[in-house]
Amino acid sequence: MGRSRLSEKEELKRLESLKRFENQLYQEGYTYIAGIDEVGRGPLAGPVVAAAVILPPEFCLPGVNDSKVLSEKKRQSLASQIKRFALSWAIGIVSPVVIDRDNILNATCEAMRLAGKALLPKPDFLLIDAVKIPDIDINQLAIIKGDTLSMSIACASIIAKTERDQIMKAYDLLYPNYGFARHKGYATREHLLALEAYGPCPIHRHSFEPIKSMRESSYEFKQQQCLFE
Repeated sequence: MGRSRLSEKEELKRLESLKRFENQLYQEGYTYIAGIDEVGRGPLAGPVVAAAVILPPEFCLPGVNDSKVLSEKKRQSLASQIKRFALSWAIGIVSPVVIDRDNILNATCEAMRLAGKALLPKPDFLLIDAVKIPDIDINQLAIIKGDTLSMSIACASIIAKTERDQIMKAYDLLYPNYGFARHKGYATREHLLALEAYGPCPIHRHSFEPIKSMRESSYEFKQQQCLFE
């Protein structure tokens, strides 16, 4: 069973608590505080997508929360409102090819860096979910479970999730055998069965298991064939 709906007073109190990091930074003299979060570290296919958002100090939108606890319909509604009221928002996308080349952690940091650098006005402080971004000349704070503790990070998580979902739905049209529109590239039973039946497609991450082992087995099989030709 889901959490019972909060009263209006309880929701306003929850939202005010979500702004405690931002409010502290405003008191310290920062003006443009950006929240950054990513979606797509775990899937077997598709890009990692980060979003960055600068909210006005007075921003208060009932329902904002970690994107993972929201329904798709609720995320889409909130994302539209966040984009409308934000001072600035941007996304950063890093492809499966780069994920395989640089590893998922570095690719995640790069997606976050791209999103943060694309914001106008330029943020003077970054609140980031869990990780620190290297090679960026902006003060930053990494917050564990930041999408449940910071309004800005929670809003970024909602935008990142809705943007990546749209990307995966588009890939579903290109590669209809895998069910990307439903599982978004995660390792569901449907996805794993499709991989067994059809093998990896161009948006799969070849450095991730079981795809890595599948490719190695295929290579070894081809090498053995060559020996007998």
